Amino acid sequence: MSSPTGRRVRVAVVFGGRSSEHAISCVTAGSVLQAIDREKYDVIPIGIATDGRWVLEADDPQRHRITGAGQLPSVDGDRAAVALARTTAGTDLVVNEPAQTPRALGEVDVVFPLLHGPWGEDGTIQGLFEMSDVRYVGSGVLASAVSMDKAFMKIVLQDAGLPVMPSETVTARQWSADPQAVRERVAALGYPLFVKPARGGSSIGIAKAHAPDELDAAIEGALAHDPKVLVEVSAEDAREVECGVLEALDGGVDTSLPAEIRITGEHEFYDFEAKYLPEEHTELDVPAVLPDGVQERMRAMAAQAFTAVGCEGLARVDFFLMPDGSLVVNELNTMPGFTPLSMFPQMWAATGVPYGELVDRLLTLALRRDTGLR
Repeated sequence: MSSPTGRRVRVAVVFGGRSSEHAISCVTAGSVLQAIDREKYDVIPIGIATDGRWVLEADDPQRHRITGAGQLPSVDGDRAAVALARTTAGTDLVVNEPAQTPRALGEVDVVFPLLHGPWGEDGTIQGLFEMSDVRYVGSGVLASAVSMDKAFMKIVLQDAGLPVMPSETVTARQWSADPQAVRERVAALGYPLFVKPARGGSSIGIAKAHAPDELDAAIEGALAHDPKVLVEVSAEDAREVECGVLEALDGGVDTSLPAEIRITGEHEFYDFEAKYLPEEHTELDVPAVLPDGVQERMRAMAAQAFTAVGCEGLARVDFFLMPDGSLVVNELNTMPGFTPLSMFPQMWAATGVPYGELVDRLLTLALRRDTGLR
């Protein structure tokens, strides 16, 4: 693959970020840096430090992995600063080092933003790319923002006729002004309840309140990550199943074989340790063993959710399979975990799209897409 100038396509892999999912973004980047075809693409790794600084990171997949001791990686904010610079010819990457003349790394053809959570998956950086007139992998501003905010996501999905779990939204202002009114409002949902940051991910800040005496701590814990909190009915005895969605090269929508997560040990739900330190905490069935007809319904609903929100590129749609056989959409993730061990790539591998091919397909889709309004 080459750019219009005949050189290889230049890909900026952007990762890290300011959210609580910084480390997981780095792990994802390590996997993509290792898998991307260097004979087709020139790759420039750009890290965003936790304080928001953009730096030219090491092109070393091993540096961006969780170590055997469980130590999480992070972007080295002391490295050379880098910025996107719009020129008459295109969008260049410019490196600024102390006591050095700024140097251009050349035009960027496409950005692969491997950012999870706020300031990366929520439409903010997508807006920057739109303003810079540069193509990028994944959903645009609105779809990213709606999918990140679980409260608004539920509104959009319900309007499309998709079932979601009942919930209440709690803001930091409401909790500070009248916590008792909040307690009474959410009590109408019935316990147990899940309390989660409305715009978070990787199960960070989520807690299960089994009874009223556990609610306050759960809300305070979620508010530590987001001033907007979602309190949701617990899907008791439901199975957690997921389905991957990819934009098709012909403009349609493809769906993967579903997968199921089964929590083991002392974990009540799919929390951070169960997701990213899974050896003793989870069992994954890829593909999931489902009752007759469920797979077909799930894949159709996943495609419907993808289309309803206006997603592009990729998404993972998470479901609850209820004891009565009905399906409820839990959430939609526009930049799901993307290591080879993550559910999204595993589902696509089982469907016949291996990891390297998945990375290439997403870049191909992004390069085909027009910039600007579409």
